Parts: sequence; C-alpha cells; structure tokens
Amino acid sequence: MNSLALVLRKLFLLVVLSVVLSNSSVEGKNLNECFPDGRPMSQWFLDKTKIPLEKLGRQFVITSFGAVNDSTILQTESIQRAINEAAAQGGGVVVIPKGIFLSGALFFKPKTHLYVSEGAVLKGSDDIANYPKIPSRMEGQSLDYFAALVNAYGVDGFTITGKGTIDGNGQKYWESFWERRRQNKNCTNLEVSRPRLLFIWNCKNVQVQDVKLHNSGFWTSHYYQCKNVKILDLHIFSPHTVLKAPSTDAIDLDACTDVLVSGCYLSVNDDAIALKGGKGPFADQDPNNGENTNILIENCEFGFCHSALTCGSEAIHNKNILMRNCHINDAMRVLWLKMRPDTPQKYEFVSVENITGQAFSLLYVKPWTQFFDLQGRKDVPLSFCENISMKHIDLKCEVFFDVAIGENNRLKDFTCEDLSIVAKNGSFDHSMIQGIQIKNVFVNKKKMN
Repeated sequence: MNSLALVLRKLFLLVVLSVVLSNSSVEGKNLNECFPDGRPMSQWFLDKTKIPLEKLGRQFVITSFGAVNDSTILQTESIQRAINEAAAQGGGVVVIPKGIFLSGALFFKPKTHLYVSEGAVLKGSDDIANYPKIPSRMEGQSLDYFAALVNAYGVDGFTITGKGTIDGNGQKYWESFWERRRQNKNCTNLEVSRPRLLFIWNCKNVQVQDVKLHNSGFWTSHYYQCKNVKILDLHIFSPHTVLKAPSTDAIDLDACTDVLVSGCYLSVNDDAIALKGGKGPFADQDPNNGENTNILIENCEFGFCHSALTCGSEAIHNKNILMRNCHINDAMRVLWLKMRPDTPQKYEFVSVENITGQAFSLLYVKPWTQFFDLQGRKDVPLSFCENISMKHIDLKCEVFFDVAIGENNRLKDFTCEDLSIVAKNGSFDHSMIQGIQIKNVFVNKKKMN
C-alpha cells in the first residue's frame, strides 16, 4: 500500500473513531438525563427543534379576510374568519402580518395554527365584552369564565410561532383591579373581570416558540390538561412598578404532563412559573383536577417575579419537576412551596439545580392561608413536601432559608448540595425537615452542617 493510501486510510479511521466517540457521548448524555426520581427523560425533552412556517400548511393571511392595520378598529370577526376558513380547508396557519391588529377572543380549531410575524402585534381589546364567558378553568376551579385572547380547546398539534408580539393591552384591567382592591382589600382575583392572554385546554403536542407575550390583563399563559408541551424562547413581560400588573403569572401549568420550558425570559408581577391542579378539601377527588408530572425548565432568565418556580397555591400533586441552568435577576423567591392548609397536597421530587443570580429568598415554605375554606370537612388535610433538592447554586439574597410550616405540613428528605449563598439573613434552622442532607453548603463563607 502506497503512502497516500496509508494516509487516507488513517484519516478514514480517525473520522470513524470520532463519530463513534461522538455517538457514545450523546448516548451517555441521554442515559444520564433523568428526572429527580431517577426516571430517564425521553428523547422528546432533548429535542428543541423549531417549527418553521412552511411546515404549518397553507397560509391564511388575515388581511385577505378583511383585517386592516389599525390599532383602533376591532378585527375579531376578520381574524376569526381566517381561522374558520383554515379549518374548513383541512388546516393551515393563520398569519398576522406586520402591523397592529386589535381583537377580542379568538378560537382556534383542529389543524389550525397561529403565526405572528416579526413586527406584528396581535393586540387584545380592553373591553371585557369582547371576551365571552365560556366553560373554562381558573384558580383550581372548573367554571364559566371569560375567554382568553387566544384559545385552543382540544387542538392537538397546536402551535404559536413567529417573532411578533401578542399584547394583552392590560392597563384598563389592572386599574380596575387596584380600584376594587382599594374598596375591599380582601377582594378575590375573580371579582374583577379580566381576560388571560393564552388558554390552551386538553391539547397534545403543543409548541409555542419565539413570540413575545406582553401586558396580559390576567394570567399570561395557561395550559390545562395538556400533554407534550414545548415552550421555547418566549419573552414574557408585564410591569411590576408604577402601575403594577396584578396576577399576570407568566406560565401556569395546570394538570399537565411532559412539559419543556427552555430559553425563555420571564418578568411579571406574580409567579413566573406556577404549577397548579386544583384546590379545596376534596380537590383530590375531583376528576377535573390532576397532577403535574415530568416538567423540565432550563436555560431561562427570570426578571422580577414573586417566585421563579412555585408549587401552588392551587395544586394537589406535583412530581418530577426539574429547574436547571437558569439565571435569576430580581425574583422575590427562587423556589416557593405554597402549603395550602385547606387542600391535600404532595410536592415530590422537585429539584432546582445550577442557578445563579440574586433573589430575596432562595427557599420559601409557609402556609398559604388566603381564602381558607374547609367547606364542611371536619379534619384538616395533610400536605407533604418530599425529595426536594437544591444543588449547585450561587446566589445573593436577603433571606437564605425562609421556612415556617404549619402543624399539618410534613417536610421530608430535602437535599442541599454545593450551595454558595451570600445572605443578610443566613440562618438555617432545618429542624422541621425530617431527613435533610447537607453537603458543601456555604452561607456567607461559613460552612453549614
């Protein structure tokens, strides 16, 4: 064999070896990707492929159905006409072109999608009359409530894509809420009529990517009884200063299974990601309620919010929740476990890992007593937090460990590992936790044990 052939043979072998090692590395990585209970993640969680516009079928541009670029004219009928026509023709994508289009509630149908072009704004009406009351879900209850701006009920494969903005135009709703709160400081969220920005119910294989979700009148995006949901690279914002936007949770997951939240920016005047599923003393017996399982939150940035990750206040069971590789800019709390004393709850296998930044507190676990109501139940239900982990965290905060549980709460098997905390209040009284593991935890450069 001549020298050139030998060189080519060696190069070929090196390429083959490189491919083998690369594949082995990927396979190993996949095998090591597990949820907190040790269950391997499926490949689905590792795939962040974006859905291109051309893959969504025929395009139905709303201006072809009578919509005009005018932020003062209500365009609901024209946009809904485009949705209906897309459904009638076997499916397709409704396109919001560049411009500002004012609308009330829109209802997407099977095999239809929404694309918001860069430079486009789908702007919500600030008149609640443009959002009809329909069967819905709010605050852990199944009830008739105002439709959201964008609604998808039983639309498997539903997508929202594009780099444009869906804007809730929420100022009027916020002002109404604060006026009602001035009249009655104990008023509930539902006393003031406000629409959400997105409500997606009973849908499989949902993907929401790239869009901006701004200024919602109420919760920003709400997913109820959904499975296989990917939320990728969203910018979610509502103000928390001057005129605060009340109850504008960025992402509410309500009895959902298999959810990936990746690459998002979230800054709202309430919880950033809240895991819900039902409330009340008999919530675990109601078939409309349910658990959140297999939730992966990664590579996100959190601006101001009441908490980056919250379990509750309407939740009965959250399991296999992993938040990792995130940066906290200005959260009140990193992890908030809301212990609602009138509701049977179990939060288990929840892990917060590889977190940097600053917040008011790292961990907050206290009874959530607002609107306590046993509804005739004689005993107070027990609530449990088990197998909760905080690992590889570098954080500046006011309060490190803010925990004060009630007599009906049970905390068990917490893990604190590789924490570097700078805190004004660095106290660490973990006596109320049964079976806590502490490894390489430093608070104000002092090692905890």
